[in-house]
Amino acid sequence: MVNYGKKLYNFVEMKNLIGSFECSLDTKGRLAIPVGIKKLLDDCIKEGFILKRSVFQPCLELYPIKEWEVVMAKVNLLNRFNKKNNDFIRIFTAGVKHIEFDKTGRIQINKDLVQFASLKKDIVLTSAINIIEIWDKELYENAIQSEVKNFASLAEEVMSNLE
Repeated sequence: MVNYGKKLYNFVEMKNLIGSFECSLDTKGRLAIPVGIKKLLDDCIKEGFILKRSVFQPCLELYPIKEWEVVMAKVNLLNRFNKKNNDFIRIFTAGVKHIEFDKTGRIQINKDLVQFASLKKDIVLTSAINIIEIWDKELYENAIQSEVKNFASLAEEVMSNLE
């Protein structure tokens, strides 16, 4: 049980996802998911996924349904009669799509999400603990390279606060 405000939630534990995988997006917005990542997501494939825009990066986030439910449980605690909360909810859920793998192991990415993340042909799927980020390969490499310089101080700041 996890306590968020006045409500308790019983969350299913998700295994941590590990790895980065390169693949290609076809001209119709279909992305063939590599076998290695399908194996990691095997428990989740039947339930489907939620695909959304990232809040902080020019990429997409693929949530297993159970992980999305955890996020939505938190969002549902927000008072919709508070304008900032209402604006956040609208923007946070903009472009959210329910996704299922087709028979050949592909997912369809809508044009609005392809444009948001500037996805071209070469794609990187990378684990972000309990979700998968979908990046244009060039943007991903640029983001990683620019963050490497500051990573030591970032790691110290973020991880030193854990108990």
